[in-house]
Order: sequence, then C-alpha cells, then structure tokens
Amino acid sequence: MNILNELVDAIDQRRAVVCATVIDSRRSVPRRPGSKMLVYADGSLSGTIGGGEMEARVVSECREVIASRRSRCVTYSLLDPGAGDPGVCGGEVELYLEPHMPQTTIYVIGIGHVGTAVIELAGWLGYRVIAWDDRTELTEHVEGAEAILSGTIADAVKAQPIDEFTRVVMVTRNVDLDTQILPVLLETPAPYIGLMGSGRRWETTRARLVAEGASEEALDRVHSPIGIEIAAETPAEIAVSILAEVIGHERGG
Repeated sequence: MNILNELVDAIDQRRAVVCATVIDSRRSVPRRPGSKMLVYADGSLSGTIGGGEMEARVVSECREVIASRRSRCVTYSLLDPGAGDPGVCGGEVELYLEPHMPQTTIYVIGIGHVGTAVIELAGWLGYRVIAWDDRTELTEHVEGAEAILSGTIADAVKAQPIDEFTRVVMVTRNVDLDTQILPVLLETPAPYIGLMGSGRRWETTRARLVAEGASEEALDRVHSPIGIEIAAETPAEIAVSILAEVIGHERGG
C-alpha cells in the first residue's frame, strides 16, 4: 500500500496522523523533495524521510503538530552534530508537516426541540453528527445526522463509539435519564460532555451519581449548565449557545 492510500485509510479509521513531506533540499541529503512519511499519534511510522537522528526529531515535531493541530515547516542542516545538527550528510533539508485529524463528532443525546436544533446547526457548521434518543418515535423524524440511534445508550455507544474527537451534547428531559446515561459517557474518552439544565438540576444529578459510586473527579468532566450565556430562549438560540461553547472548548478557550 502506498503512503497516500494509507493516509486515506487512516482518515477513514479516525486516526490522527501527520504527513511529513520533504519539500526542498540542498546538497547531499538522505531523501529528495516529494519523499513522504506518516507519523501517528503513538509515534508509529510508515515510510521514511531518511532515518537516523533527523527522522527522530521529525517524529517528535509531528507529535507536537498533532497536539496543536497546526501544520508547520521545519529545516535541518546536516553538517555538524557537535553543533546540534542531526546528521553529517553535508546538506540541508526542509519538510512540511501536515496534520490530518479525524472530523470532530457532535454526539447529541436527546432529540427533542433543542436536540433537533443542535443537529441542524452542527451539520451546517461541518461537524459529523450522531444522535440518540430512547424514544423511538422521535428518531423517525430527524434528519441531518450521519446516524440516528435508539435503544440503550450502551448499545448506541457500541454501535457508534465515542472517541477523543467526539464532543457530547446532552439535551435530555430529566434527572432520572441523566443518571442512567452519564455513567456510560464517563467511561468514554470524550474531551467534552455538556449537560443542559439548571444548576440545581445538575446538583441533584451529581448528588445521585455520587451516592451510586461515581467519583467527584469523573463528574468534574461534565459541563453544566451547557452553553455560553447569551440570554437564549428559542431552541435555535440555545443551539447557538451550546455550539459556541463546544467550539470554544475545542479551540482551547
């Protein structure tokens, strides 16, 4: 399998990967412009841009690129290891490090009025959208999600896994449902779990979950009340508030 086909497969499999490409070289270097290497988040490689100390430094740079989600160019002189150069070939090489990140998923739990508005807006914003509701009759009338699930939340997460590139938006109808759903969600690596409702509702939900054995540290992952304060009233306005918070969280705000 060539590098570009492997890159496409990595994207399809929702694996974060950086494509490191030699874009310029001068004098003697291990690989010429156009040479490519894939670097995955765990440091594993496919292909090579020359091996040795230079390649090790590129791998380190690529892992930083994945963390920042920002491409960068790096240049190495291969002249004098005593001066810190990663080689003695006698040339200079420039590389472009381009991250390819899985599309962020918005996992909408509850597809009433607000959930439906979140699905529509998230799709318009370019997110991949997965939706779930335990009320089968509601799932039959919603459009705009890649998958619309029902049944138990555990079955839903098994069918459409929640990974580190997933943001969970809980717009559910009561505390009883929240206490059933949250223990499942807290077992996932989702970096954002937001719950709609008043501060008092969250206090009640949290107290119940603690009584059932949930840890305070795990519950601190939950953002509630969800959304930024914009005096939102309509479902569409609430959806704007929710997704504004999701975007801010994703961008490090």
